[in-house]
Amino acid sequence: MTTVAVIDYGMGNLHSVASALQHVGAGSVLVSHDAAEIRKADRVIFPGVGAIRDCMAEIRRQGCDELLLEVLETRHIPVLGICVGMQSLLGHSQENDGVDCLGLLPGEVRFFGDDLRDADGSRLKVPHMGWNQVEAIDAIVFLAVAQQRLHADTDAKHRDVASFQYIE
Repeated sequence: MTTVAVIDYGMGNLHSVASALQHVGAGSVLVSHDAAEIRKADRVIFPGVGAIRDCMAEIRRQGCDELLLEVLETRHIPVLGICVGMQSLLGHSQENDGVDCLGLLPGEVRFFGDDLRDADGSRLKVPHMGWNQVEAIDAIVFLAVAQQRLHADTDAKHRDVASFQYIE
């Protein structure tokens, strides 16, 4: 049976993630801060809720930075970052006047900007909250709440598997 570890560093939507994983039959779901347990997992989820500055402080204080590096680079365990968890995997975020992140993935998180308009000139709301059609192998729909956007530097080692467009 596949084991999915949800990393608990005190800043995540842990039980919502765990419940969703159980609902879709993800196998054995473990919510933990225990590095030994997380290292044994087949898959890892790295959630996060809050300001990136506060999350990064907790990630580093609890050693999640070193654990994630080991999980990704040495053990080659797939990791899914959710919200601030994904944001923290990149090199930098513009949130909170700029925060250095883990740099495990190349790229940065940028603010959408002010006075955003679509192609017709209609004002776009930030933060963006709503259901979006995701472009993937099989179309899926998910709820997005965002005021930043991820700018990943893609290479052969890291690739996008899904995206949606709110603004260009």
